[in-house]
Order: sequence, then structure tokens, then C-alpha cells
Amino acid sequence: MTVRVCITGSPVSYSRSPLLHGYWLKAYGIDGDYGREEVPPAQAADFYRSLAARGYAGCNVTAPNKEIAFSVLDEADESAVILGSANTLWLEDGRLYGASTDGYGFIANLDATVPGWDGEQKLALVLGAGGASRAIVHALVQRGFERVVLANRTLGRAEVIAAAFGAKVVPLAFDKAADVMADADILVNCTSLGMKGAAPLTVDLSHLKPEAVVSDIVYVPLITPLLKTAAERGFRTVDGLGMLLHQGVPGFERWFGMRPEVTAELRDLLISDLRAMGQLEA
Repeated sequence: MTVRVCITGSPVSYSRSPLLHGYWLKAYGIDGDYGREEVPPAQAADFYRSLAARGYAGCNVTAPNKEIAFSVLDEADESAVILGSANTLWLEDGRLYGASTDGYGFIANLDATVPGWDGEQKLALVLGAGGASRAIVHALVQRGFERVVLANRTLGRAEVIAAAFGAKVVPLAFDKAADVMADADILVNCTSLGMKGAAPLTVDLSHLKPEAVVSDIVYVPLITPLLKTAAERGFRTVDGLGMLLHQGVPGFERWFGMRPEVTAELRDLLISDLRAMGQLEA
């Protein structure tokens, strides 16, 4: 019997998840289907509670429904509990389970792209305090960083996130980020600055140690102004597309019983699709 899964949220037309999971289904010869379901927030709770009745084995959840999805779960993994949101849902023995895989995707992308990036594990500097930032801060703490500095233009938002993690996470005003730059082993941009159509992220990398890694969760454009500058200065860089690819691995394994591999061919497929959609330059 065909195992049916979907991406849900509002809007979902932009999501590349069907392409990603469709590639894996074909590659592994699995009888499965991964579609799209437009689910406005007002209908979200009922939709997730009725996944089985709708013929689904599970689903992914994108904005703005991740917190709603978490609220209706019967069981949640540690990441989902800490973040108060879930992006991956599955049914097991009639119960609705959920997880947050964004942090996993972020770390797995780093591990695959720059092996040994976490050798020091002393200080990580994260810019921006949105939803993705919370997941990444949690992932860095879990990986063992002694201190994660979270810099944001609105200090109060950084303070709210930091309060959930204890003394290891330190909130900081964005304009003070340069004060800790010299100690950072990794710099992560979690803001929308540098995204296509947005203003570039302007940050002085001159004090960053030569062995530091610069990561950007933005993947449109693939090479953001931050990554371009960092590469020109000789830093190891990591773009955001790999995070998108790797975050899908745990869900696929849950739904279809096969742990998929993120390959160069898959990455090229996503890049070609983004170019065809006019989101990346040819």
C-alpha cells in the first residue's frame, strides 16, 4: 500500500520538500507519495489530529503552523519540547508523534561540509533571534559548545530565547557582536539579511580567527554577501541549502523505513530547480 505523506503550512507552494522526498522515493524504489496540503492556521489543529483519517502516515509542517502542530501531539521528542514547535509528524500505534529536525539539519550540514568544524567548541556566535535561531542555539548547546552568544537587534527577543537554555546562552545587542567576534569558533547568520530581495548583512569579519567557520542559513541566494566576503578572506563557509536537505532525513526514515543519503546529485537537483524558479542566478 502506498505510504502517503505531505508538506503542510500556508503557503506551501514554494516548498522544495516534495522534490526532495520524491527524489529519495524514486532512488530507493519505495511505494510512497509526498504531496502538498495548504493548511491555514485556523484549520491546522483539526488537520493534524485527523492525519490518519485523511490517509496520511505523517507530514512535515512549515510556517506558520509549527507551534500549532506541537500543541496537538501525543508525544514529542526533546527538541520539539524545548522549542515548543514541531516540523515532522508521524503516526505510531494510533498516536501522533512529533519532532523538530531543523537543529539536526543544521548540525548534519556542518558535519558533512566542514568535518571537524566543532573542534574547539568554546564559543558560537549566532546572529538573529527568530524561530530558526532557537533551533540552532539548541543544536549548538547539544553539540557541547561552552558558550553560545545570541546577538539580536531587539535584545529582549534574544533574552527570551537565552532564558530557556540557562547560563550557556548569552544574549547580546547586535551592535555589540564585534566584542566577541575574536573568540568565536563559528559565526551563524540566522537573520533574513542577505536573502534575495533583502538588505545584505553587514558585519566586520576582520576580528574573526582564521580557523573559524562562517555559516548562513539563507540559501537564496546560495552564496550570500556574508559567505562571499568570508570566502574571500579565507574562512571555511557553509551555505543554507544543506540544512534544508539534511533536516528531511529523520522524517523520511520514520515514514518510509529507509534512512536516505544526501548526495551531490540531490543537491544539484535542488539548485537546478531553484534556478528554474528564478530564485537563483543561472
